[in-house]
Amino acid sequence: MSSSSTTHPLPAVALRQDASLIGLVGLAHMISHFSQLLLPPLFPWLKDALNASYAELGFLMSVFFVVSCLVQAGSGFVVDRFGPRPVLFAGLALLGVAAFGFAASTGYWMMAFFAIVAGVGNGVFHPVDYTLLNRKVSAPRLGHAYSVHGITGSLGWALAPAMMVSITLAYSWRAALASAGVLAFVVVAVLWFNRDRLDVPAAPKQPAGSAHAPVENPMAFMRIPAVWMCFGFFFVYAMALSVVQAFAPEAARHLHNVPLSLVAVCLTTYMLCSAGGMVLGGFLASDPARCERIVGIGFGLAACVALVLAFAHVPAAAVPVLFGAMGFAAGIAGPSRDLLVKRSTPANATGRVYGVVYSGLDIGQAISPLIFGVLMDHGQYQGVLIGLAVVQGLLIASAFNVRRVRRTAVPVAA
Repeated sequence: MSSSSTTHPLPAVALRQDASLIGLVGLAHMISHFSQLLLPPLFPWLKDALNASYAELGFLMSVFFVVSCLVQAGSGFVVDRFGPRPVLFAGLALLGVAAFGFAASTGYWMMAFFAIVAGVGNGVFHPVDYTLLNRKVSAPRLGHAYSVHGITGSLGWALAPAMMVSITLAYSWRAALASAGVLAFVVVAVLWFNRDRLDVPAAPKQPAGSAHAPVENPMAFMRIPAVWMCFGFFFVYAMALSVVQAFAPEAARHLHNVPLSLVAVCLTTYMLCSAGGMVLGGFLASDPARCERIVGIGFGLAACVALVLAFAHVPAAAVPVLFGAMGFAAGIAGPSRDLLVKRSTPANATGRVYGVVYSGLDIGQAISPLIFGVLMDHGQYQGVLIGLAVVQGLLIASAFNVRRVRRTAVPVAA
């Protein structure tokens, strides 16, 4: 009895350990999403301060996401080689440095340089976060871990505009960006004092003849079809998210005569309800075998709401409610979405796989505005919402394709 208790932590201890790790990883993830929206809320002030056009300011975000994509694809190899903890601290520190750099910038190209620094810092989080969660959280709580991870990301998106605009109005845009740098380093300090909880021991070596022998060639995972299907899934997912964040509320405004005061409410409602959906999705994801069905149901319902917005005559006051319903449905699919990747990841390659797969997010966010922006410029507001429903439908097909190709045995050894 005593030997078994030393081998397996007591349930209450295990729960505290899981909850502590999930909270720390979620806090770091919140800063990642928070940093993605530091500059856009300040564009009206930066336009005059830097004597730049909106197109030039938008290019700063393109630089950020392109760099983040490249770093994300490569940082997974660093995580697998050196562990997630040092990479996490480096990423957070770079985001803090970039925020202070933005605050001190005296010209456009100085801003562009620190957008590169911020992109490097942002690119490490998904390989780090999912390596920590997959390696250290007990299997029954993994769905809840993914749920909290998604919720904290949404909270980071919500916090950035509120904090940046409020401090700018009270003081200045430089004070707002400097405050963001302070926040990043406060989180670094919190994680540093809890660094032991972020330690991941070296993965045990498998015997050479084991059926689960480790991948010898670090690039061998790229021959697994399911990995690339997951990449495609997240590429499409990012396109859908980008449409919701940038164009869908404005398209709905034109179609349903929504007052300007309610347009911002649409996105806020979507994000908050998405976080609520993730809570429910965490419970539903307790059985990994049904993750594809949950993704299908969630995004199927979200696509139906998008079609209602496109074709039905909806009162203006009901539009934010429909955005909330769409966000809740998409949020339900969130934890199961992450399980798709875990179930397609070979042993000891978590960082590499998540780095490559989640780089699809940055690519999708870079390409989607080029497509749906043209529809908006031509007044095809109904087409934007129809396109959103089509993209959400593609997510369903992509999820089941991941399951189909995952069943195909593919050698991954060197």
